[in-house]
Amino acid sequence: MRVPLGLSIALALSGCGAGGTPDSAQTAVPSALVSTVAPIQGSLPQTVIGYGTVAPALNGTRSFNEAQPGQITRLMVAPGTAVRRGQPLASFATAPASRSLYRQAVDALSAARKQRTTTAQLLSQQLATQDQLVQAEKAVSDAQTALAALQADGAGNGEQTLTAPFDGVVTTVSVAQGDRTQAGAPILTVAKGTGIVVTAGVDPAERGRVAVGQSASLVRLSGGTSLTGRVLRVSNALNAKTRLVDVDVAFPVGSLLPGEAMQVAIATGHVAGWVVPHRSVVTAGGPTHVFQVSGGKAVAVPVTVALASDAGDVVSGAIDPRRRLIVDGAYQVSDGAAVRWTR
Repeated sequence: MRVPLGLSIALALSGCGAGGTPDSAQTAVPSALVSTVAPIQGSLPQTVIGYGTVAPALNGTRSFNEAQPGQITRLMVAPGTAVRRGQPLASFATAPASRSLYRQAVDALSAARKQRTTTAQLLSQQLATQDQLVQAEKAVSDAQTALAALQADGAGNGEQTLTAPFDGVVTTVSVAQGDRTQAGAPILTVAKGTGIVVTAGVDPAERGRVAVGQSASLVRLSGGTSLTGRVLRVSNALNAKTRLVDVDVAFPVGSLLPGEAMQVAIATGHVAGWVVPHRSVVTAGGPTHVFQVSGGKAVAVPVTVALASDAGDVVSGAIDPRRRLIVDGAYQVSDGAAVRWTR
């Protein structure tokens, strides 16, 4: 049967809403664009972080000084100079006054010995007493002791050359060529090539986790690639200035210079669990959780963080290994929100 034109128009209008849109047309559901990764199980190293500088170890240096006043007649090295064992470092001339005292001590011993010989001869002729001979022998003994002390202090030396006791690096030079030095004044310090370490301070609460022999990663605070080191010493007392525990870390010889500022990450063990990107762990808005994708929607999964690090976080929880884990966008979605994702 033929439908009249007016009736057909009315029927057509009855299938439209107030806005003229067909009821069959569905409004698009908004969704968030996120990036995802597959969850994996594994482990990450647990580290203790410390900061410090490159410096000679406490038992890795040799300081030079002279027990007599004198003059630096020649200086052959500067701070930072690499030296070999036996290499000349400086020439030192003992002060004339010290050499004069030594000469006087030599003459005093010679005179005391002659007096003892004469007294012994007089005693044999009954022209001297036994007490006089004892006093003469004591004078010889005293003169020998005084001379030995001056010899030990180097008073009898004219000019001498200071030489490197081992292969290493000159860390400090406290004098200039031509300087006159007082007795005991520091001249220079040499550190063993293997005796230069990174001394870093770590939190006293972490002291029990650090032990000699553990590996460590060393990074310059000024930037650059990391180096691998090894813990040599862990102090059993707090540093009086920093109130931290000093830890010495060895590194490949020649790869760092004294005075460089460093960050040290000491590996104290491994933590196993779900290894997830740090950006995927949401700590705001309630208990810590991650989001997984199920049926095009975000599903919140409560987790416990066992380790947080730049390399990733290790967490435990009811994570489904078959569902993708939301990384970028985790803080912009909520439980049950529609998502679309990239891999």
